[in-house]
Amino acid sequence: MEVGFLGLGIMGKAIAMNLLRHGFKVTVWNRTLSKCDELVEHGASVAESPAAVVKKCKFTFTMLSDPSAALAVVFGKDGIVEHISGGKGYIDMSTVDAGTSSKISEVITKKGGYFLEAPVSGSKKPAEDGQLVILAAGEQALYEEVLPAFNVIGKKSFYLGQVGNGAKMKLVVNMIMGSMMNAFSEGLVLAGRSGLDPSVLLDVLDLGGIANPMFRLKGPTMIQGSHSPAFPLKHQQKDMRLALSLGDETAVSMPVAAAANEAFKKARSMGLGELDFSAVYETVKALEPPSQIS
Repeated sequence: MEVGFLGLGIMGKAIAMNLLRHGFKVTVWNRTLSKCDELVEHGASVAESPAAVVKKCKFTFTMLSDPSAALAVVFGKDGIVEHISGGKGYIDMSTVDAGTSSKISEVITKKGGYFLEAPVSGSKKPAEDGQLVILAAGEQALYEEVLPAFNVIGKKSFYLGQVGNGAKMKLVVNMIMGSMMNAFSEGLVLAGRSGLDPSVLLDVLDLGGIANPMFRLKGPTMIQGSHSPAFPLKHQQKDMRLALSLGDETAVSMPVAAAANEAFKKARSMGLGELDFSAVYETVKALEPPSQIS
């Protein structure tokens, strides 16, 4: 299968590399062309624009940072709309809101193409290992055609129905994850300030009912103050914002998520946006403990 791939950030690069390793012919494009170099070394071709990719390939995948980037690749100069046509499939794996997906879907289908949103649950390591969870929605026939690619990219694919459902599911998942990370950060700092060993807390948590892979993976590096970006904090905050907007649309009260969003915003104001989303831990650590009253 020959596919196109647009967007070679942390996730996009790992996914495209996986496709190459499994025998797919891949044509790539990225706004910063130098990010294509490593993929070219592994057999990828490079196109000069998103339009050139979709002209060449029957199926084009994208993994972009936010709604504005996703829309720009479709509607901007040399964008997808210039060459999408009958029989072509466009699969957007970016994490965006349902409204953005609907706008993209509408223009693709008007041009005779097929659209599928397919955001993923998972970060850098699962992307490298082909262990993502794919949350697809849109044209079911396209979903079935690209399952061979999804089976390389992920450990499980869900087909969720109409366009927008994939975006909504991803935002709910990331809202829960972001809220958990904040509570986890507060717990680690609370343990340390109370005279407990935070690493022992990790052992206790891992043996209980709230044991989970995120605590297991992130906890030791957080304690060490290491936040190498697997999922940048600025993107987590974007997802919290979009989830809260979905809450506004559906009249769902989300005070925990709102507080978590404020913590991620504070972390961004501290210059931590490019680090892993676990760096929100540093905002809790930065709060000075109350002075002792003698």
